[in-house]
Parts: sequence; C-alpha cells; structure tokens
Amino acid sequence: MKVCTYKRVSFQGSCKRLGLFLDENTIIDVNFTWQAQFEKEGFFQPEKRADLFAPSSLSQFLRLHQDQAITKLKETTEAYLKLSKEGILKTKNSADLSFHIHDVDNLRFDAPLDEINMYRDFYAHEKHVKKGFEKRNEPVPPAWYEIPAYYKGGNTGFIGQDEIIPWPYYSQQLDYELELGVVIGRDGKNVKAKDIKKHIFGFTILNDISARDIQRKEMSIRLGPAKGKDWCSVMGPIIVTFDEFNYEEPDLLMTASVNGEEWSRGQSGDSQYSWGEMIEHMGMEEWIRATDFIGSGTVGTGCGLELDRWIQPGDQLELYIERIGKLKNIVGTPNPKA
Repeated sequence: MKVCTYKRVSFQGSCKRLGLFLDENTIIDVNFTWQAQFEKEGFFQPEKRADLFAPSSLSQFLRLHQDQAITKLKETTEAYLKLSKEGILKTKNSADLSFHIHDVDNLRFDAPLDEINMYRDFYAHEKHVKKGFEKRNEPVPPAWYEIPAYYKGGNTGFIGQDEIIPWPYYSQQLDYELELGVVIGRDGKNVKAKDIKKHIFGFTILNDISARDIQRKEMSIRLGPAKGKDWCSVMGPIIVTFDEFNYEEPDLLMTASVNGEEWSRGQSGDSQYSWGEMIEHMGMEEWIRATDFIGSGTVGTGCGLELDRWIQPGDQLELYIERIGKLKNIVGTPNPKA
C-alpha cells in the first residue's frame, strides 16, 4: 500500500489527513471511510467512533494499532470498496471517501509521517563514507566496520513534497543527501534483526538537508552534527508499506537530479549493514517506538559534497527511489539574519 498525508480544503477547512492510494490517481480518506462504515452500521456518534478507531494522523494510527497497522489499512481498502459498490461515496456530512488527485486544485502532500518520536540517521554506505574521509585525508576508522553508527537529529523540521527548502541565515553552503528512510510501526526493546518485519511499517524517500560549512565546524570538535542538520529534512511523498516488499529488505535504484540533470545514482542494497542489523543495534537496551524514523545514510554519490557540486537558491531537486516515487522540492533563498 502507498500511504500519504495530504492537505485539501474541505468543509473542515485545510488540515492534514491520512490517505491511501487506491490506484495511481485515487486517494482513499482513511478516517472518512470508517465514519461512513460506522454510519452504515448504525453506531451512535460515528464520527467520534471513527476518530478513535482510525485517526486521520498516521502517527496516532501507528501508536494505536502498532504491528496491526498494515492489516488495519488493508481493512480500510476493503471497507471502501464495499461502500463504493453500494453507492456510498460520502459521509452523511458530505465528506468525500475518496477523490481523484487531478480533480482537486488545492491538493498538497505533506511529510507522510506527521509526527516523529525520534529521528536517527545512519552512516551505512561505504562509498559515501570513504569519499568523506578521503576529503579529510584520513582512513575510514576500523570501528565503522564494527558497528552501524548513527546520529540523533531534530524531529520537528521535516517538510514534504513541493515545499521550499529553507536556507538558514547562518550557512553559506547547503547540500542535499539522497537516502532511503524507514518508519517504525511497533514498539520494542532489544529487538533482534530477525524480527524486523514486526517493527518496520514502511519505506520512504529522505532528503537529509545539510549546512556543510556549519557541519564541518561541528565535526571538527568531534561532536555533532546539530545546527548543520536539524532545521530541515524532507520526507515523502509517500510511504510504501513493508508488505509490498514481501517483508524482505529491498534493493532499490536511487537517483537525484538538480534542474533536470542527474547528479547521483546508487543502490539502497549497497549498504554495509542491513536494516535488521541497524535496528538491532539502535535498540540495544533502548526502546524503539512506533513513529520513530530512520535514515540509511547517504547512498554513494548521493550528495554534492562527494561530487564537489553545490545546490543554489532556486534549484529544483528531484530525488527518486524505485517503487516509491519522486520527491520534489525547490531550494529557497538565504533567510535574513534574525
């Protein structure tokens, strides 16, 4: 299944809502579908019942249903198909159960995971790691081959499809980073690699925006990154659930283009560590939570730093990952100093 968080002006105003793609052009509203189902079944206050059973927030939905989230979304599609077959296409207060994306003028896709508990970004692609240490005239530390290292980043600066990437006033050198992202759908502690199918909800595209000049200073202190990363990352436009890959870790083609010119190309399967190994490492004596978000780290050639090419204000970025889609954004102009 393809899961999204969309914004559309409706009788409720403009708000974020959880959606499922029925096909390439049709989105099912999860919450409205269950409201209509409960109306059909004759429940008292079906709207409130739907809010409790199928909240229109992916983060709330995941925390509520945990490892049953994929099953509940499949049930949503089944319920919608039965309702539509019976001619029930709206709730009693006229909310659409689904819509065609080309019939909506004010549709926008937000970051699909609307609230992140904790963001961890790994450093798992050897080609990218080697290039970074080569630029510093240093060898790759032996420890990199021993543990899947990661940093913990800010969880509030995520934006979605077609949004302008803010350029912070304190940086002169911005960079994109092409990564595969994972959304955690079930709590766990001391999780084992063999059990990740219980914990991975799905995969999405991650663009881990970096202020390279600030990051360089932070890392020279052997601490960070922090201000070099935390003001903005990009996620989306959709999440593809783990069942679409038969609960096996996928090896996906990944590319990045700037103003229509391909800059980056790699494979997600080139990672030194599997997702199972990464999740097991981060969960040692530590809770992982539904709505945690994880990045794989930059794929080889997946950033301007490796290429000595730098994005500029107004550039159009397009990150592509096979079977997930394209994540498009425009680079903003530097903010005035606060």
